[in-house]
Amino acid sequence: MNQPIVFVSGSKGGVGKSITSMAVLDYLTAEHRYLRLLEGDTTNPDVWKSYHREVESEVLDLDSVDGWIQMVNVADANPFKTIVVNTPARNNDAVRAHGSLLLDSLKELGRPLITLWVINRQRDSLELLNEYLQMMSGGMGVVHVVRNGYFGDERKFELFEQSPLRDAIAQQGGQALYLPDLADRVTDELYSRRITLAEAVQQLKLGDRAELQRWRATVKEMLIAIGV
Repeated sequence: MNQPIVFVSGSKGGVGKSITSMAVLDYLTAEHRYLRLLEGDTTNPDVWKSYHREVESEVLDLDSVDGWIQMVNVADANPFKTIVVNTPARNNDAVRAHGSLLLDSLKELGRPLITLWVINRQRDSLELLNEYLQMMSGGMGVVHVVRNGYFGDERKFELFEQSPLRDAIAQQGGQALYLPDLADRVTDELYSRRITLAEAVQQLKLGDRAELQRWRATVKEMLIAIGV
């Protein structure tokens, strides 16, 4: 089996897809994994702006069929590289229209598809997750839900915990993950400076670095648990 495609989604803006993608890239680069970043947010490519100097990267229009074709071609041409895809908001519309291009290619690619679905505490996050599960069923992959700690601690994600989607995720081999909150002052520095997490560890003030290192260590445990 070739390296996985890690699909970071949530199909809406503001749930934390960018910081989740950055966390994945940070972990994989620290593990010395061969990588390729596909940035799908053409409007505000935050992840690409921070990581294009460190990781092979390109920006794709995943609202169009051409973008999905290129994603499959990149995955085919780089079998030994983990492909990290940072998807745009509204991505379910594109999955509905073009997702079969990827699903139908997974067997030939010999790659598992790992989706990290980032949620907040609102019902529409779960409705969009349900749509995605239905559209992507039958593929060679697994969906993990990432509860973004920016929106509160784990017990506050009651809608998800009480939803049948939690069992549906578990039945297909997925896990309910928790992305710890990172202090606003640190995330502000990351986005304003357009730097990687590893660069931030070298450049930020001591207290900010300590907070970032705490967060990175917890994220590492989360990603190890799902075998990324």
